[in-house]
Amino acid sequence: MTQKVKVAIIGSGNIGTDLMIKVMRNGKHLQMGAMVGVDPQSDGLARAARLGVATTARGIDGLLELDVFDDVDIVFDATSAGAHARHNEILQAHGVQVIDLTPAAIGPFVIPAINLHAETASNINMVTCGGQATIPIVAAVSRVAKVHYAEIVASIASKSAGPGTRANIDEFTETTRRAIESLGGATRGKAIIVLNPAEPPLIMRDTVFVLSEHVDTRLVEQSIEQMVQSVQAYVPGYRLKQKVQFDEIVPQHPLNVPGIGPAHGLKTSVFLEVEGAAHYLPSYAGNLDIMTSAALACGDLIARRRLDAGMARGHRETAQ
Repeated sequence: MTQKVKVAIIGSGNIGTDLMIKVMRNGKHLQMGAMVGVDPQSDGLARAARLGVATTARGIDGLLELDVFDDVDIVFDATSAGAHARHNEILQAHGVQVIDLTPAAIGPFVIPAINLHAETASNINMVTCGGQATIPIVAAVSRVAKVHYAEIVASIASKSAGPGTRANIDEFTETTRRAIESLGGATRGKAIIVLNPAEPPLIMRDTVFVLSEHVDTRLVEQSIEQMVQSVQAYVPGYRLKQKVQFDEIVPQHPLNVPGIGPAHGLKTSVFLEVEGAAHYLPSYAGNLDIMTSAALACGDLIARRRLDAGMARGHRETAQ
């Protein structure tokens, strides 16, 4: 027998449904309490009901009316940046831990491989799919050298970009840029997302360009390889597509870096691939899988902390 913490998921679309399945299959300290949506006909709500999870199609107002809400300690918000502000205000008033999968960025950015164990805020933000995939690489370079500039390009299958993703493109680029600087350690960051309409849909691919001070390339490569292993611990489909590439940018021929100007140093190029676990979404939707996997890792750690401290308000003994 083990103690588990009840959670609710707001957003019954692709991300929310995939996260629900991950919680039920792989959650070490989590138990599904409720699935919340606004479309009574959504597949996510129907699937949750079949699995015996309490549901409501009345959004967060409906969640508050569910009997199980009094036992919910953690809420994952998989809706939109615009909706999250109200959700967070209500949930904070009830003392509920919030894990934000939207680009709202009300709380601090969290990427499990970088700062999960150090963050204890009552609202944490999972950055973006591109950020979860690429910022660990920037941080890996920052561990061994000062990073002047980092640019990431996230290419995802158009079919894996739902209405929420498409409505939040501007927030995606700005949120990711900020996290490149605050979590990745870059003086200046830039983020680009590409929705690839190719058929059959292509797997998520990410490119990371980093300009840092000169340092032994072996140190950079080792740090990146260690970081990849850290991410793979919760996203098994995360991998380097090819060996890390290096270019020496000499002072005589500097790069014109946006926001910085002429700069020289070591240019590191990293090419990544993210294959989804296909729990609910197709395997090519690694962009969604990395978000739900990262959120699950955060939820499990927060739940364990609450159980260890005797703070979980609704846990009960449940069979493994």
